[in-house]
Amino acid sequence: MGRKVRGLVFGGGSLSSVVPSFLLLWVFLLCSFPALAQSPQPSDTPSATAQAHTPAGPLRGTISGTVADRTGALIPGARVKLSREDSSLSQETMSDSDGQFYFAGVTPGSFQLTISSPGFAAQTASGILHLGEDYTVPPVLLDVAAAAAEVKVAMTPVEIAEAEIKDEEKQRILGVIPNFYVTYNSAAAPLNPKQKFELAWKATIDPINFGMTGAIAGVQQAVDAFSGYGQGAQGYAKRYAASYADSAISTFIGGAILPSVLKQDPRYFYKGTGTRRSRVFYAIANAVICKGDNGHWQVNYSSMLGSLAAGGISNL
Repeated sequence: MGRKVRGLVFGGGSLSSVVPSFLLLWVFLLCSFPALAQSPQPSDTPSATAQAHTPAGPLRGTISGTVADRTGALIPGARVKLSREDSSLSQETMSDSDGQFYFAGVTPGSFQLTISSPGFAAQTASGILHLGEDYTVPPVLLDVAAAAAEVKVAMTPVEIAEAEIKDEEKQRILGVIPNFYVTYNSAAAPLNPKQKFELAWKATIDPINFGMTGAIAGVQQAVDAFSGYGQGAQGYAKRYAASYADSAISTFIGGAILPSVLKQDPRYFYKGTGTRRSRVFYAIANAVICKGDNGHWQVNYSSMLGSLAAGGISNL
């Protein structure tokens, strides 16, 4: 057949031999390359079918676990938060009556759990979820929260008033004359009865008071005031005792007894601000008004009645 083909291609053969040679060439080509005569067909293999139905996204998984305390007791109602560092995931759930929690449909990757419950310190747990994995977190054990107590240290009104009295007992005009019944705090704490008597006692036994009483008795002796007392040491002693008794009675009745009964503050509240005229009128007004233990201004019955009582006793 090779010679026939060469003859057909290059000439040199008869017509009767050309036709059979052409047919043989056509049969040869057809048998030698059968794949050229066939059209491609779609594959029905299982692998190709599965590949065609494979989802484009990653397979999701689940995360579950149990919440308990250090004694092993299960904690229901614990809040469990699922998150990622890049904030691409944020889910929350609560543990059930068996202390178990469950997250479904979680995309693969690293994750972090934050578990909290009232009365317990919050705990964290982390892990990595793989494709289609059912991840079980090791039991999460919560510690009991440390008890926190806030203590406010503050003085009681009685303690504040006592501290103010200690400061007032150091007040002296020109560093000598007692000025115990003046407070420079407009919102000074009220005095209780014991403190009112304490202030009166301090004013009565102050050494300067004894010295001033002696000076007054000396002047009276010199001008022969209250001549019924006579002269000499006996007359001076009577004048001294009478003068000291007048001062003590006035101080205790007007500065301790009546203020305790009528619930009034025997102290003078220093103004310290305003015009000179307003401060003068304020000082004059304080002869007849005072602050009550309730902080309100009222008629100064304690001072007025105390002066009347002391004067009446002195005359008697």
